[in-house]
Amino acid sequence: MTRSDIAAYVNAVFGIYAILIICNILLSWIPRIPRVAMLRPLLDFIKDTTDPYLNLFRRVMNPVGPGAMKLDFSPILALIVLFIVNWVIVGAIINP
Repeated sequence: MTRSDIAAYVNAVFGIYAILIICNILLSWIPRIPRVAMLRPLLDFIKDTTDPYLNLFRRVMNPVGPGAMKLDFSPILALIVLFIVNWVIVGAIINP
């Protein structure tokens, strides 16, 4: 296994996590997801894996907007930080 193989694997893990965060964002736009027994474990997995990371940014950035129409921009900041950390780690693996 070469450095580029390891870097590709790490890059893929970060990419999958970014996709999970985006799924969490999209799911938050749907106020009540039907209680389909087959979907519940998947939805819980997405929420359980991404919420601890997103909560770090939710403490820093409060939702903005009036009343119930508040927009949460913390996932955008979380994705930006995730991409920067990915870039640094993958770059460190490839170019020690």
